[in-house]
Amino acid sequence: MNILLHELRAYRRSTMIWTISLIAVVALFMSFFSSFTKDTEEFRKLLEGYPVALREAFGINLDNFFSILGFYCYGLSFVTLCGAIQAMNLGTSIVSKEVREKTADFILTKPVTRTAVLTNKLMAALISIIITNIVYLAAATLLAYQLATVDFKVSIFILLSLTVFFVQLIFLALGIIISVVVQRIKSVLTVSLATVFAFYFLGMFSSASGDEVKRYLSPFKYFDTAYIIEKSGYEASFLIAGAVVIIVAIGASFLIYAKKDIHSV
Repeated sequence: MNILLHELRAYRRSTMIWTISLIAVVALFMSFFSSFTKDTEEFRKLLEGYPVALREAFGINLDNFFSILGFYCYGLSFVTLCGAIQAMNLGTSIVSKEVREKTADFILTKPVTRTAVLTNKLMAALISIIITNIVYLAAATLLAYQLATVDFKVSIFILLSLTVFFVQLIFLALGIIISVVVQRIKSVLTVSLATVFAFYFLGMFSSASGDEVKRYLSPFKYFDTAYIIEKSGYEASFLIAGAVVIIVAIGASFLIYAKKDIHSV
């Protein structure tokens, strides 16, 4: 419990900054909604001039783009990108910060198992992400109500917003396995940005190719916003794929961490 509270205090400032950042991103994009809906035909013609692959890469679906849900999907792709960086940062720093700050010998000599240490650190990171998403969802829903010109399905809006949380879980798991496997990480931010952007551009390329199989290569493409709006749900195969990634990454992290030689100096 002491480890959990200590980690929560350590993440407090970071959680506040990332939460405000996600809200700021969605507010920025949603502020353009009224401008787009005033000149729908002009903007439609403009967007039709862009390649279909490019529109799909940025979550632009002309069939629903000028509705509050469709327009929200456009900004959501960037919110998800920022959320993934937050989760990757948390995951990568879980173990690596003890080595980097030379406090590993202190915490590991305490009467607590390595499994308990990693569990508490993981729980703290998870709580941080949950808090971020609760506040973000509340702020985004309020914005949608303020800007919507017609009624929209709140249930679908929530499903769309929750994709940020699910993608964060995947990147949190990836960050943890990296922090456990790599002996010493000098810069958490560098590793996080490189990993997240690599998957982001991989997702864009998979959209450009139109190959459904390639979608499994990037967590950013596990949740098709057009499908969610149309079917009011997620694609089961991609939910399973995401769950497998999370379970395997976290399970492997516990196994490796329990036997790993950790050097603090």
